[in-house]
Amino acid sequence: MAAAADACTVPGLAGLGIGWRSGIAGVVDDVDGLGFTEVVAESLVPADPPRGVAALRERGVTVVPHGVRLSLGGTDPLDAARVTHLAACAAGVGAPLVSEHVAFVRAGGRYAGHLLPLPRSRDALDVLAANVARTQAELDVPLALEPIAALLDWPDDAMTEGEFLTELLDRTGALLLLDVANVYANARNRGQDPEAVLDSFPLDRIAYVHVAGGATHDDGLHHDTHTAPVPDAVLRLLGALVDRLPAPPPVMLERDGGYPPAAELHAELAAIRGAARLEPPASRALLARESR
Repeated sequence: MAAAADACTVPGLAGLGIGWRSGIAGVVDDVDGLGFTEVVAESLVPADPPRGVAALRERGVTVVPHGVRLSLGGTDPLDAARVTHLAACAAGVGAPLVSEHVAFVRAGGRYAGHLLPLPRSRDALDVLAANVARTQAELDVPLALEPIAALLDWPDDAMTEGEFLTELLDRTGALLLLDVANVYANARNRGQDPEAVLDSFPLDRIAYVHVAGGATHDDGLHHDTHTAPVPDAVLRLLGALVDRLPAPPPVMLERDGGYPPAAELHAELAAIRGAARLEPPASRALLARESR
């Protein structure tokens, strides 16, 4: 096992989180001890956030804008309006940071509609680092970057994913949004040991962590769907990550469909809290009594 990584903390970001989606807004609002939530930046109007997001913010829950369409790894020119929007989202919800993906979604002026993996080459790293720097120049808060789940690798990659990420974060000063489910999916599909993959990543740069469910299809590949319960293997990998850190990081559940009954979603959050060894929640009623 690798030596424990130094802590990388973001003020105001801690504990258990869940991605805010309109389909589970009531469940998100009812989570005891909710530390933070994440909202897709492209769905957010900074001056008029959804009522549920505004209510959480008023309750003191940290809101993190999460971009999906900047195409930071694309060779097409960076869309300045999208960068401006991401910065406005951060200001609008008082976010301590924003996040985006190590990926591209546009090429040749066309939008792919999906996060696509980058070749791990020097040229791709140069493009990505330059686009990250342009984005950071407009942000007033840190930027965290999420490596994606990918069903394929480009041929003749010059670096491992860990090497690529480490150099990217060293060059840009960005933070790491580590999706444990993505690590699991990629390792399984590449025939790798997911804990060995963790050990190759710059864990000292983690800002927060995602977990999500997926499905193994008939082709034998594990797909990161965000529509299924978090599997035990991902929960175990989350525990292995926490073993490598000086303290539990902020951890959040992503669900983008296939929403279960509220009781099942609360049980899933409790399992994540346990695997990450986060402090048990204080009930909202107790907090209200203590504030009197």
